[in-house]
Amino acid sequence: MKKLILDLDTGIDDTLAISYALGSPEVELIGIAGTYGNVQLAQGLRNDLAITDLLGHPEIKAYPGLTHASTKDSFSVQKVSAFIHGENGIGDVTIPDSKRSPETEPAVDFIIDAVKTYGKDLTYVPTGPMTNIAAALRKAPEIAQQIGRIVLMGGALTVCGNVSPWSEANISQDPDAANELFRSGAPVTMIGLDVTLQTLLTYRQTGRWRELGTTAGAFLADMTDFYIKAYETTAPKLGGCGLHDPLAVGVAVDPTLVTTLPMNMKVDVEGPTRGRTIGDNDRLNDPVKTMQVAVGVDVDRFLHEFMTRITALAAAAQ
Repeated sequence: MKKLILDLDTGIDDTLAISYALGSPEVELIGIAGTYGNVQLAQGLRNDLAITDLLGHPEIKAYPGLTHASTKDSFSVQKVSAFIHGENGIGDVTIPDSKRSPETEPAVDFIIDAVKTYGKDLTYVPTGPMTNIAAALRKAPEIAQQIGRIVLMGGALTVCGNVSPWSEANISQDPDAANELFRSGAPVTMIGLDVTLQTLLTYRQTGRWRELGTTAGAFLADMTDFYIKAYETTAPKLGGCGLHDPLAVGVAVDPTLVTTLPMNMKVDVEGPTRGRTIGDNDRLNDPVKTMQVAVGVDVDRFLHEFMTRITALAAAAQ
């Protein structure tokens, strides 16, 4: 069975990503690396433990990652993040705190140790800034060739960004770290806005979770309805909320969900286009393409898998 690490700034779609992973028998979630972004690191770790408890998986450990971007000294949650994800990151829905605490081992060391242990059987899925994996690659650059796959949620190649015309939110948090990852030679698949904004959830689907009559189902429904309502303000033409982070997990489980373009990529780290994800001219003619960029998605099949897996998980959780 493939091993999976999630690296999360646990907001609403990160929570749905956890749910997708726990509902997928093809993979074993061996731990969550915490990061900053939708919320501060401490809040994200709190959410990770509380959510996995609620979903019936208290064996999942959470590891503290870095608290801010590699070129900054601190991090503050943006107002738009609180509007989209709620002040607590999970739609301002209240769930009990876990009795567990985050691990003492830093996330960077956990990632390195896991690669050394599982090698090609390990898939790493970052759905926030790339700060932790960039730090791991600096500390142990050999893991770029040892890891199985990295499937990230971030970037935009064929569409505009969502924090600027050229930059997507996760990449914009730490463009330098993302550029390090993109140019590391590690096997990376980029699941960007090109495809995630095609995968939309509506109140009709969340109603199915509420009808289960379980605490987990009610939590997922209430939380995701908050997300959909935010999208009604920020992107009213979409007609639902984008399943950004869950799609990355879906592709980690089943790569055939997306069509990809092989391309060596970079991230602009200077000038007015800082944060742009684009082809790397320096490696344009390199016959070895270390990255795949998702440009198409089987929407109906993904939404079916998403609803089937998470609904079954929410029905079984006590």
